[in-house]
Amino acid sequence: MIHLQDRFEGYGGTALFVQGWLPDGEARAHLAIVHGIAEHSGRYSNVVTHGTRGGFAVWGFDLRGHGRSEGRPGHIRSWAEYRNDLSAFLAYISDPRPEAPCFVLGHSLGALIVLDYVQTSSDGPTGAIISAAPIEPTGVARPHLVALARLLSTVWPTFTLNLGLAGKALSRDPEVAAAYESDPLVHKVATARWGSECLAAVKRVKSQPQAIRLPSLFIHGGKDPLNLARGVSAFFEQLTIEDKLLRLYPDSLHEPHNDLDAAVVVGDIFAWVTSHLG
Repeated sequence: MIHLQDRFEGYGGTALFVQGWLPDGEARAHLAIVHGIAEHSGRYSNVVTHGTRGGFAVWGFDLRGHGRSEGRPGHIRSWAEYRNDLSAFLAYISDPRPEAPCFVLGHSLGALIVLDYVQTSSDGPTGAIISAAPIEPTGVARPHLVALARLLSTVWPTFTLNLGLAGKALSRDPEVAAAYESDPLVHKVATARWGSECLAAVKRVKSQPQAIRLPSLFIHGGKDPLNLARGVSAFFEQLTIEDKLLRLYPDSLHEPHNDLDAAVVVGDIFAWVTSHLG
């Protein structure tokens, strides 16, 4: 496996950190990961290991204001920044490698970014994997945080809110939870403007399920305490595409790819990707 690290230019000239893990030999396909709020692209080792062993190239970038990318922690001025950053990320992967199919995996906030992107862009990837989508958020969308975000988004957009995310909400594996809590690249904060922009994006995504035309795999922990599984199940039923699949992992929490049944989850992801090659 070859590990690459680089930077590319995101929306408005923001420098975004990107890394890739390449298999020995030519990649069968590329998997582009868009991570969740407060974390970074380095927390997907289970996906990376399984993917590269199977001949896939795996890529991730740190969202603006996250990890090793530029930007104020947990802040955006408008949702267009996320949308255009994802477009630039996919172009970074595919421009020198146009022959290989590219799939995109979005987790949590990343799932929302991917759903919005595939609903609004005509230049989409080969397929989408949607993990822990915030269709019915209940963790960071606690009522008092929602009210604060909406109130302060215009008058004090950079007002910082503590998201209150705990490692034990992500995985039943105590090592995963402990690693999250001690990770220096995890920040656990977001601004009022970020909150209001995300709330608007959730409403927009939920209103147009018919706009999703890509083959789509949805994965979700049945006991996710942050984004409820019932919301994703209801949204999934509204999709009009035929090529769709929902995998619920009954006992998993917010990060199925990092939970106790991660091997099953990651195996399901790459089995689905393999079934869509060619």
